Amino acid sequence: MRKKYIVGIAAVAAAAALTLSGCSTGRTTSGSSDSSSTTIKKGDLIGVALPAKTSQNWVLAGQDFKDSIEKAGFKADIQYADNSSPVPSQQAEINSMLTKGAKVVIIGAADGSQLTTQVATAKKDGAIVIAWDRNILNTKNVDYYVAFNNFHVGELQAQALLDGLKKEKGSGPYNVELFAGSPDDANAPLFFNGAMSVLKPKIADGTIKVVSGQTTFNNASTQGWLAQNAQKRMTDLITGYYAKGTKLDGVLSPNDTLARAILQATKSAGLPNPVVTGQDSETDSIPLIMNGTQYSTIYKDTTLEAQAAVDLVTTLSKGEKPKTVDNDKNNDNGKIIVKSIELSPVLVTKDNAVEAYKNNPDLEKLATANQ
Repeated sequence: MRKKYIVGIAAVAAAAALTLSGCSTGRTTSGSSDSSSTTIKKGDLIGVALPAKTSQNWVLAGQDFKDSIEKAGFKADIQYADNSSPVPSQQAEINSMLTKGAKVVIIGAADGSQLTTQVATAKKDGAIVIAWDRNILNTKNVDYYVAFNNFHVGELQAQALLDGLKKEKGSGPYNVELFAGSPDDANAPLFFNGAMSVLKPKIADGTIKVVSGQTTFNNASTQGWLAQNAQKRMTDLITGYYAKGTKLDGVLSPNDTLARAILQATKSAGLPNPVVTGQDSETDSIPLIMNGTQYSTIYKDTTLEAQAAVDLVTTLSKGEKPKTVDNDKNNDNGKIIVKSIELSPVLVTKDNAVEAYKNNPDLEKLATANQ
């Protein structure tokens, strides 16, 4: 069990990037109904609908929410989507929470494009809707969004790839391949677009060459964030483009699970380790980072992220107005710019891992043990 670092709303605000930014998309700011008319009091039910347990962070999030909600004086209903049918099961779970009288529903969407009916029902019932970690798309019925700045995650990953290539592979040009997350995850295009904002100029000037030519999100996406899908695609890329001696210098990977799968594919093919990025600071990847097999990851403290959502609920229960960000790069859901509590991700390599994890004893210990 990880030690919990429960922070007040002031601490969350300090950790978040809360500088207001102008919106250039022409979209309105959330939401369509007045959430201030909803009265929340201690003892009310808070529903938390999470995706299937496909990553370590999702597994840890449920307990984080339960601890934080109960400590704040509310009742918790924590549900995970079924791995075999994530969308319909999550839709049913949200409906069940509303039937039970939930005053707030916090949703880590299994597929942010398929919850418009459920959030419309929530608003009709007078509940506050908080999108968590992933935005809920194409609806005005979202009051708030609590997440790390996921566009910036992509920027950090791309810069880490460039830095790692220079450090590990010498002077360029460099041959790389690009991977993205699942197309049903609203964050996946944000990660990819953030990364491409950094990489496109380097592709244009010849520093980076994507040998396969697969440079779009659709080409690079990995359905379900499944390791086996990433490993198969990497194997196919090696067979198609690198089997005759072309060197593979680096791979943009959007998370640690896929990074390990990509590295398994290159190892099986007998290739030297490419520079590979990641995300989530999964315990299985930290030893790989410390021994130089995986170049980088991103640390997004799930405990802090869950606490930020609960602190938002507490602030609203006091009738106070929370500090929010209107960020058109990160928080545009296709209909509105959702008012957001936005936290800052941390890039981690072996050079800064021990320091980056100093507030998480388990991760710090793991990094230290593998130095």
